[in-house]
Amino acid sequence: MFHQQRAELRRWVVSILSNHKTLFTVLWIVGFASVFIWQRNIVDNLLSFRRAPGRPMPRLRPFSFNISDFGAVGDGGTDNTAAFERAISTIAKLGKKGGGQLNVPPGVWLTCPFNLTSHMTLYLAEDAVILGVDDEKKWPLMPPLPSYGYGREHPGPRYGSLIHGQNLRDVVITGNNGTIDGQGQTWWKKYRQKALNNTRGPLVQIMWSSDIVISDITLRNSPFWTLHPYDCKNVTIRNVTILNPVFEAPNTDGIDPDSCEDMVIEDCYISVGDDGIAIKSGWDQYGIAYGRPSKNILIRNLVVRSMVSAGVSIGSEMSGGVSNVTVENVLVWSSRRAVRIKTAPGRGGYVRHITYRNLTFDEVRVGIVIKTDYNEHPDEGYDPKALPIIGDISFTSIHGQGVRVPVRIHGSEDIPIRNITFRDMSVGLSYKKKHIFQCAFVQGRVIGSIFPAPCENLDLYDEMGKLYIPVAAFMPGTEIFAEMHRIVA
Repeated sequence: MFHQQRAELRRWVVSILSNHKTLFTVLWIVGFASVFIWQRNIVDNLLSFRRAPGRPMPRLRPFSFNISDFGAVGDGGTDNTAAFERAISTIAKLGKKGGGQLNVPPGVWLTCPFNLTSHMTLYLAEDAVILGVDDEKKWPLMPPLPSYGYGREHPGPRYGSLIHGQNLRDVVITGNNGTIDGQGQTWWKKYRQKALNNTRGPLVQIMWSSDIVISDITLRNSPFWTLHPYDCKNVTIRNVTILNPVFEAPNTDGIDPDSCEDMVIEDCYISVGDDGIAIKSGWDQYGIAYGRPSKNILIRNLVVRSMVSAGVSIGSEMSGGVSNVTVENVLVWSSRRAVRIKTAPGRGGYVRHITYRNLTFDEVRVGIVIKTDYNEHPDEGYDPKALPIIGDISFTSIHGQGVRVPVRIHGSEDIPIRNITFRDMSVGLSYKKKHIFQCAFVQGRVIGSIFPAPCENLDLYDEMGKLYIPVAAFMPGTEIFAEMHRIVA
């Protein structure tokens, strides 16, 4: 029976294939089905790519307001503080409905410091300027940051920021490259004259908040640190321009992530009078007690200039710890230093799992710096035996020109630098010196060939990751030759 059914099936197939029209129809159906399945697979793959986990885009607000609707005047002279406060108070009542957007149109909108609210978008149009008053008496005083325990420049209270927020969620500051200007010139002059009794305030400071997006704006002339996210989670800073004078504008860091977690800083241009970016997590015993590290931070696609400090720094206040930081695709130009880690006895904490990748140095005095004697402390109460741990740091694809000293890594007997890696490095030098890599108390490795020559105490590996010992090391007079001779003897 079974063989009879197989014979009938074979005759049926042969009959179909012998009919040209039927054969063409079958082939057409098979081909169409194949194309359909292929296209569906492609679409599914594209959709799965598009559905890949990412940072959520800010939602459009269901309500929108114009600052002029609240009585503001953009003439550069009218005090608009009350108008900003009324507008933000109105938006604060809309949180359960999705919040609101406050539009700042072209003009110069003078204001004292004001506070943001949750579920709010502050939008600055092109040619819109929010201008901070330059009278410090109109800036509120706030308690010192708990992880610092001390005003950063003076004991006691500190000035607040021009734009401030605490315990917020879902906040967006964005625009069409509108500007927030802190009129820092007066602050810098009084600081140099020692005419201020309190620590200067940042331009923008967001504290104890989450889901923050700051994008497509210009920040300039900050009295102190420019953009200071403090103990925040899920922060995105994108396409922001930060401009402070490169001289005579003291401590005007660009972006200072401080005890922050899950943060992206990308596609920014920063030219300032101190560190372009400085990752922090508290100061000495106060930072140790507060115990909030900065971690999971991605910094990429930046152009940075710092004539008096560094393009990207970690520390020196890092007592809560800093880990899992990636710095990639960064150009540092016409600067004193390119990338730097700075700490000291008394800090405690750690700096670990730091990746630097694809960095370019152009006319930089010192390319890579790790410094362990940055001895500046809030008061006498710090513990000099609280020693930071520094390790697991890699530098890959480091290039540039006009660099005086490519690497300066100074660990100490108490704070050694462990497990540091260099790979694919070629830096053109502007100054020839015998010991171009400056190293002390450093342990690590070099993979492949790099230029200029690395520290002698770093282990050498080939491109395949195998330990490499040059033939010359076995020649008479070397330590390896002496050790082999001792063993044989």
